[in-house]
Amino acid sequence: MNFPKLLITGAKGQLGQALQAQFVDHDVIAWDIQDLDICQLEHVRKALNHIRPDIVINAAAYTQVDQAETNQDAAYRGNALGPRNLALATKEIGIPFVHFSTDYVFDGRQTRPYHEFDCPNPLSVYGQSKLAGEEEVQKRNPRHFMIRTAWLYHVVGKNFPQTICRLANQEQVRVVSDQFGSPTFAPHLAQAVSRLLETEAYGTYHLAGSGGTNWFDFTKALYHARGIHTPVVPITTAEYPLPAPRPAYAVLTSLQDPSIVLPPWEEGVRDFAAQWKAPNP
Repeated sequence: MNFPKLLITGAKGQLGQALQAQFVDHDVIAWDIQDLDICQLEHVRKALNHIRPDIVINAAAYTQVDQAETNQDAAYRGNALGPRNLALATKEIGIPFVHFSTDYVFDGRQTRPYHEFDCPNPLSVYGQSKLAGEEEVQKRNPRHFMIRTAWLYHVVGKNFPQTICRLANQEQVRVVSDQFGSPTFAPHLAQAVSRLLETEAYGTYHLAGSGGTNWFDFTKALYHARGIHTPVVPITTAEYPLPAPRPAYAVLTSLQDPSIVLPPWEEGVRDFAAQWKAPNP
């Protein structure tokens, strides 16, 4: 890879940790918010001029989807202002920038998978802030990889599979069955990112677990892989109301490089099930 020295921001998150593991053979500087507040432009400029990375990969984000509805400033700072500052600073020192976005930039009203050239129309503040971040990056640094992913999870951090496994001691588990997406195991995404960087073909890419499913079937597959026999009951989104609207159908597909495809989402479930160690009660 032509980028021997990488700066990864958002290093403590589940994607940040997956990226560090993927690039373990490179010179990686891994920073989280206590090391660098990406919302402070002059701090970003000073840091990048000091360490002189060959590329910046931004895994930092405001990810509290429901809280974003009432904490809009924090959502836009984390998802738009921070990426804008990183894009500006990387452009100024002449290096590429990698940024991650989300399926939530789409409204979910299609009945086919969304590709890179479909028009975004986010329903939530979270999705709107992520789209604003995309637009800022695209304007500020033409040498960018904009990667949309979906339903991200890992054996570290906090995410849906870990939560739903912890709920398995209940008599039954009720899970939404009318929201469809592309579950993505973070190490699979990190592997795809490493392949994408080798192309230097800048632009927007959809990288998510291949295929699509709903939360109900995802849970059933996870329970099966973990040997859990708790009954799973399908419910509708209306039966489990949340502050932020979700796209009903946001399965992702790609029209870009056909050689860079993530494994099927079912394989991600099996890998998670084999690797995750449940905490002691």
